[in-house]
Amino acid sequence: MSDTQLAITILWCFIFIYSIAGSIDFGAGFWSMVFSRRNPHAADIANRFLSPSWEVTNVFLVLLVVALVGFFPRAAYVLGTLLLVPVSLVLVLLLFRSAFIVYSYSVQKHELALRIVSGVTGLLIPGLLVSVLPISLGGFIHMSQGFPQLEFGKLLTSATLYAHVGFGILTELFLSALFLSDYGREAGDEQVSQHYRSIAVVLGPLALAMAVLATFTMVPEALWIVARMQEQSLWFLLSVVAFAIGYDALWIRRKNGRKGWLRLSVVAVILQFALASYAYGRAHMPYIVHPDLTVEAGFTNHSMFVSLLWGYGFGTVILLPAFILFWWLFLKDKRYLRTK
Repeated sequence: MSDTQLAITILWCFIFIYSIAGSIDFGAGFWSMVFSRRNPHAADIANRFLSPSWEVTNVFLVLLVVALVGFFPRAAYVLGTLLLVPVSLVLVLLLFRSAFIVYSYSVQKHELALRIVSGVTGLLIPGLLVSVLPISLGGFIHMSQGFPQLEFGKLLTSATLYAHVGFGILTELFLSALFLSDYGREAGDEQVSQHYRSIAVVLGPLALAMAVLATFTMVPEALWIVARMQEQSLWFLLSVVAFAIGYDALWIRRKNGRKGWLRLSVVAVILQFALASYAYGRAHMPYIVHPDLTVEAGFTNHSMFVSLLWGYGFGTVILLPAFILFWWLFLKDKRYLRTK
C-alpha cells in the first residue's frame, strides 16, 4: 500500500467513525428535545447516553481535522476556502451546543430551553456537514484569479444539495433511534426501547430512499460519480443486504417475548454504512474535489507522513484503553444505565 493509499484509508476511518458516532450523538440530542415533554422516559434515556458521549465524539472530530491538515495540507487549504461559510457555521453551532449541554446539567431552571438549543443545533450540524459531498463532486466551483470559489447561488438552488442534506438528517435520526432502542433495552426499559424501535422502523426505509434520490439529483457535472458508483455495484449490493438483515432483525421475536434483535440490527446497519461508504469512497477516488484536486496532488511529503503515522500510532495506544473504559463505564455498567 502506497503512502497516499494508507493516508486516505486512515482519513476514511476517522470520517466513518465520526459519521456514526456523531449521528448517534446529534440524534440523541434531538430526541431528548422532542420527547422532553411528550415522553420523559424516552428523553431521559437519550440524555443519559448524551451526557458522557458528546465529548468523546468531539475527540474524533479533532482527529479527523488533524489528519486532513497533516496528510493532505493542500486539500485542507482548498476545502477551507470553499467551505468557509458552512464550516464556520458548524463551528459556531458546535460551540453553542457544547456550552448549552454543559450548562443544562447545572442550570435546572432553564433545562428545557437548553435542551431545545442542543436539539436544534444537533439537527443542523449533520445537514451542514453533509453539504460537503455535493460540493466535492464538482459543478459548484469556479476558478477566479487562480483561487477556487464556491457558487453559492447555484448550490442553494440545486436539488442535489437538499437531497444530500435530507439524507444526512434522516440517517442521523435513524441511526440514533436504532441505537437508543438497544440502549433502552440495555438499561432495562423495554417500553422506551420499543418506542425508539418503532421510530427506526419508519425512518430506515426513508433514509435508504433518500440516498437513492440523492443519486438521481446529481448535477450534470457530477454524473462522473454515478458511473463510477455503478462500477462498485457489488459493494453497494452487499450494503443493501446488510441493511435488509438489520431491518429484518427489528421484527424478530426473541425467546423472552421481546420484539426485535436490536443488537444484531445495530451491528448490521453499521456494517451497511461501512460497506456503502467504502464503495462511495472507491468511486470518488482519486479526487478529493473534482476535477481540480486529487489525492496525489493534495498529499504531504514522505517525512511528514511518517511522523504523523508514528504520532497516530502512539495516540491510538494511549486513547484505546480510555475508549474501552468509557464503553464499560457508560454503555455497559448497569448501575449507570439504570440510574433514575
